[in-house]
Amino acid sequence: MGFRRSSDVDAPLAEVFAWHARPGASRRLTPPWQPVHVVAEADSLRDGRAVLGLPGGLRWVARHQPDGYVPERQFVDQLVGPLAAIVPWRHTHLFEAVTPDTTRMTDSVDTRVPDAVLRSMFDYRHAQLAADLAANARATAWRAQPVTVAVTGSGGLVGSALTASLATAGHRVIRLVRRPIRASDERRWRPDDPDRDLLAGVDAVVHLAGAGIAGRFTDRHLADVRHSRIGPTKRLAERAAATHDGPTVFVSASAVGYYGPDRGDEILTEDSERGDGPLADLVADWEAAASGTGLRGVRVRTGIVQSPRGGVLRLQYPLFLAGLGGPLGDGRHWLPWIDIDDLTDVYVRAILDAAVSGPVNAVAPQPVRNGDYTRVLAGVLHRPALLTVPRPAVQLALGESGARELAFATQRVRPERLTRLDHHFRHPELEGALRHLLG
Repeated sequence: MGFRRSSDVDAPLAEVFAWHARPGASRRLTPPWQPVHVVAEADSLRDGRAVLGLPGGLRWVARHQPDGYVPERQFVDQLVGPLAAIVPWRHTHLFEAVTPDTTRMTDSVDTRVPDAVLRSMFDYRHAQLAADLAANARATAWRAQPVTVAVTGSGGLVGSALTASLATAGHRVIRLVRRPIRASDERRWRPDDPDRDLLAGVDAVVHLAGAGIAGRFTDRHLADVRHSRIGPTKRLAERAAATHDGPTVFVSASAVGYYGPDRGDEILTEDSERGDGPLADLVADWEAAASGTGLRGVRVRTGIVQSPRGGVLRLQYPLFLAGLGGPLGDGRHWLPWIDIDDLTDVYVRAILDAAVSGPVNAVAPQPVRNGDYTRVLAGVLHRPALLTVPRPAVQLALGESGARELAFATQRVRPERLTRLDHHFRHPELEGALRHLLG
């Protein structure tokens, strides 16, 4: 048995082949709904070795075959180790120039795995590759030359997606880590006292690190979040501004919590007044800590990120798949959402496009109510969504303040500044985003 999947990509052959050879390619192509993670990427398409982590501690080890490597034409990886006796697998990646600006990419797999099992995975890979290459092509209008980007929080949901996207586009990524460094692309970052040369030779900083906002809104939780975000952000921004050969742009994560938890049907743009409540206070102080450096500053006010690898969708996906999903309360509150890859594209634009500064709403152009979100997710998974989650149950889990600020917050947020820039969204509508993310 064997499997074969081909598609034409609007990019030159050399660029398509080079994309696969760069760090981050395996992470960009791994379907997010699958229970696997990239342990190690191959350092060479000719003779490298890639390792995927599987459930139960198993490892999928794919060794690239020197006899199958032809530059800009093909490379081959083959499963080795104990699993190879159970699942024979030899994957040939073929590349052909259809026109100077179009490449035909073909995946040919010798395996006993049925086509029905593989089809959704390879559909995702081909769609993801085409979308990433198209995003890279758009980005050349903002800056054609590669840049060096320092990133905090690179191991998180957003950070791992962003660093892989930047690396496959040919940019250099420096991971700012708080632990001892383990790799050549890392620098030790002390949030309380950043080293003077921490950001030397860096073109841009993306600051994502900080304690998670989700949880019970106790005084201790809010204090921990504030401590992890306000001071470290201010000190890192000051270090960026003080570095002579350092960055010219400082991009900091923020949140739509800036607008407060109860704005009704009011359409919220970056020019809207800040809201009330503990989360709005926190976000306002967080943004202030990243400001006033003299550098071009971008504050990415992020909505509810959609990815089965993390965040709310990671919790909802198994429940809805089991037919146990449903709206929160009456489902009338607005939910400002964004696909993980669209969020990555917003960060890339913030880094490269000098026209982007100040607060930017990183949300899809079509916000939905919670009840509509429930209906769409259930429909994509072909499951009913008949169970309503009562407000008291959410208050029991998150506390009264947490339920108000997070689960039942209603924020009809629009990406006004991105819209003015004619920004391209890969997934402007929820159904298309969820179908791509969930296979």
